[in-house]
Amino acid sequence: MIGAIACGIMLQAFVMQLPAQVVADTPAVADTASVKPVTEESSVHSFYAGTGYGSNMIYLGTTMSQDHGFGYTSLSYGLKDKLYLSATGFSISGFSPFMAFYSLGLSFNHTFNSWFDISLGLSRYTVAESLRDTLFYNFTYADATLGIDWRILYTKISLGGLFSDGGQAYLQTRHSRYFETPSFAGGKAFFSFDPYVNILFGKMISIETSEGTTTTVSPGYRPWKNNQGSSTSYTETFGPMEIDFGLPIAFSYDFFTLEIEPGYVIPFYSETGTTGMKGFLFMASAFFRIF
Repeated sequence: MIGAIACGIMLQAFVMQLPAQVVADTPAVADTASVKPVTEESSVHSFYAGTGYGSNMIYLGTTMSQDHGFGYTSLSYGLKDKLYLSATGFSISGFSPFMAFYSLGLSFNHTFNSWFDISLGLSRYTVAESLRDTLFYNFTYADATLGIDWRILYTKISLGGLFSDGGQAYLQTRHSRYFETPSFAGGKAFFSFDPYVNILFGKMISIETSEGTTTTVSPGYRPWKNNQGSSTSYTETFGPMEIDFGLPIAFSYDFFTLEIEPGYVIPFYSETGTTGMKGFLFMASAFFRIF
């Protein structure tokens, strides 16, 4: 899920099944049939920590780390395995200050039955003032997601909105197939896999010059301001922005999980003049349940 998620929500993915990162001993997993219901024996309160490193942070069709490697550390509090609060700090290779930006997240999820579940999310991303012209402007992102378990395939359909100086709408569809190995080490350890394909739809801007050259770009997190010169025309459309593939592989033992995720991103916008990227990505993460 590297190409479609920000790692600001990576820990929420660990505890409530995201956008991206999934393990089976958590409150929810990619396959809703495996979700553990909250019982009287379940803990009302839970607390998680996570840390990781990635080759490039792609989120909503844009690179938040400007094609640089990044690291993150996150904390998350869960209430009855339904409501989660998270805080995440990010550092980017070659950038100062050390914490280039941070995110605060609130999410709620509910499973109706073995077929359907829903989730609601709200995240705020705040970047260091000295990096706002280099990385991105502060923004808020909210989304609503419907999960459908087809038994052989798990589908998530998400409708979201990005709010900065202006607003942008996004639609994502994610299709995955979660499975895990038999447990070992006294039933405490297992490996899990969650291959997926994610398709992102959003606003695209086509720029056509007087010479007839056309470039299609993703506006990203900055308010789009076009050049009003008569030699260039701008056309906004809503359509496919990118498709990305990933294969999260996790090892879980008791209270912690180690995960690696190779992925590949194919953008539908032009590579020239855009803030996205094309090619292979890699992420490594560690998650811990404190209580």
